[in-house]
Amino acid sequence: MTKAVVIKKLKSKASKKNLLGMKRFGISGAKMLGVSMLEVRKIAKEIKSDHQLALELWDSGIHEARILASIIADKKKINSQLMDSWSKDFDSWDICDQVCLNLFYASPLAYKKASVWAKRSKEFERRAGFALMAVLAFKEKNGQDKDFEAFFPLIIKYAADERNFVRKAVNWALRQIGKRNKKLNKKSILLAEKISQQTLKSAIWVAKDALRELRSPAVRSRL
Repeated sequence: MTKAVVIKKLKSKASKKNLLGMKRFGISGAKMLGVSMLEVRKIAKEIKSDHQLALELWDSGIHEARILASIIADKKKINSQLMDSWSKDFDSWDICDQVCLNLFYASPLAYKKASVWAKRSKEFERRAGFALMAVLAFKEKNGQDKDFEAFFPLIIKYAADERNFVRKAVNWALRQIGKRNKKLNKKSILLAEKISQQTLKSAIWVAKDALRELRSPAVRSRL
């Protein structure tokens, strides 16, 4: 399937209603069509895996085409240059999260990139760092506790970032790490309590929301 055919398919599934719904959820981007994730995934199933097509779709700059690219890209062909290049293109929280969920988590470089991106100043690049931490925490079954504990200094530092899409990602990372096992749950609770002592509203929110879930009977029972 060619780039032109795929884009034509996406445009045929575009909807003003979907577009308005996306905007209500804070989804932004210069070239948004208004195609639902259900339709994007249907097209991805038709294509299966096509790395070259994924690269071409990403370069189109079309919002939904970039999400589709993250699904059909070959995980074995993801390198440092591509990861950095795509992360710098992130202009919306959903593209950031989808790329991390669909593709970046599978790279051997994922832990390193999470730490590097978390220190970036741009909102969605920093979000990518913490989103990747969160995704690794629930998708990387063989991850070691020490690998996740290494993220703690970044979580406590950037919990104070008052940008909405950053603080929510910091919170997401903290909660997911704290739900991996009993040991990390205890350490994540202690970290959240430490964060709660900060004075900025963002940090207080991150801590309070995380503690609510990490201390919940449901999480304790599962662990």
